[in-house]
Amino acid sequence: MNRRSFLLTPAVVAAGPLASAAVEHPGDTKLGVASYSLRKKSLADTIDALKAMDIRYLKAKLEAHIPLNSTPAQVAEAKKRLDDAGIVLESTGNNPMQGDEAEIRSKFEFNKQLGVKLMIIAPTVATLPIVEKYVKEYDIRVALHNHGPEDKHFPTPSSVLSAVRHLDPRVGLCLDIGHTSRTGEDFVAAIGKAGARLFDIDAKDLRNGKDKDSQCEVGDGVLAIGPMFKELKRIKFAGVVHLEYEINADNPVPGMQKSFTFMRGVLAGLRA
Repeated sequence: MNRRSFLLTPAVVAAGPLASAAVEHPGDTKLGVASYSLRKKSLADTIDALKAMDIRYLKAKLEAHIPLNSTPAQVAEAKKRLDDAGIVLESTGNNPMQGDEAEIRSKFEFNKQLGVKLMIIAPTVATLPIVEKYVKEYDIRVALHNHGPEDKHFPTPSSVLSAVRHLDPRVGLCLDIGHTSRTGEDFVAAIGKAGARLFDIDAKDLRNGKDKDSQCEVGDGVLAIGPMFKELKRIKFAGVVHLEYEINADNPVPGMQKSFTFMRGVLAGLRA
């Protein structure tokens, strides 16, 4: 269901204007930004961009916006900037966790300083037991991010769910719909299969569902955005759908705004 076909459905027409950007409607899936989308911008400019788009949920790319070598004073300043702007630091990611135990612990310790309750991570099967150990110690949830055909560890949602099904319930899945499409798995079906293990969504769109270089504004591609939100509503998904806009890095905001307009239209149609 692309932009043209969705916008012509009776439910969206009945809903009236597509974007009521400043209003979060009760029962709607929450929308946020993965700050990798704004990787060439400073934290201050990223905050300004979120305010311009009326988005208040942020998944922070630490290397770009709150570096791991930040001092406690710098961490406190970053938190204050976000709080003052009314932005919720929903999660951080992607956090690589493929090294030794000290490296993994340091990531948990840094996220604890930030006050983050969800980390999006990229571990290996071998490091998962260490990750689970620190999930229990720090009481921070983690979501394994599937990275598509190139990922030798967790390419698909099913590979993540198979690895975490017997682990602590605070270990779950960050479902990247673009990467999932490229593997041939049905990301809408994966939502239902994940259930309570689904903690986070990375949203994007592709003109060719198997080609990562065909990314486009959400609604202009072939990915099943409408059915995705319908399924998220059905399972009462409590997490955030973060837009991960990986194209037009020098000037991403117009394309991001267009993507949010479409997604808000989908949500309006579901309400109608």
